[in-house]
Amino acid sequence: MAEATRIADQLCRAFGGDAWHGDSVFEILQGVTAARAAARPIKNAHTIWELVLHIAAWDGAVMRRLGGVAVELSDAENFPPMGDASEAAWHKTLAEVQRVHDELVKTVAALPDSRLGQIVPGKEGAHYTFYYMLHGVVQHELYHAGQIALLKKV
Repeated sequence: MAEATRIADQLCRAFGGDAWHGDSVFEILQGVTAARAAARPIKNAHTIWELVLHIAAWDGAVMRRLGGVAVELSDAENFPPMGDASEAAWHKTLAEVQRVHDELVKTVAALPDSRLGQIVPGKEGAHYTFYYMLHGVVQHELYHAGQIALLKKV
């Protein structure tokens, strides 16, 4: 099996299920209402909704970097504002994060292993490879999954 295919599999597991560590992002999000997603039970901490938008923002940034674009997210792009807090808007957010994630998985699965050692385009002095970045995005999703799980309990 190609290494990029293995990484795509890890992305799928971290996000959609059957992860070694436990619940995936979407398993943790099951049953979360718009009101719960928008709640800020810990002062100065991000909401579940903000974390979901942040995950989507970085999945999109990684995908653009794979396409050769040097991406640096602004503060507003890094944690996009949620806007409308309705149940319909929450379901739209969940559908969009799923769409972006699915596109990332598809892109990674099709990536030739020969590209994994290439340096990611970015700001001056960037020095990490696509391999490092792709493992990092898996870790990023799981890190925020843990935060979301804790916010559900508060």
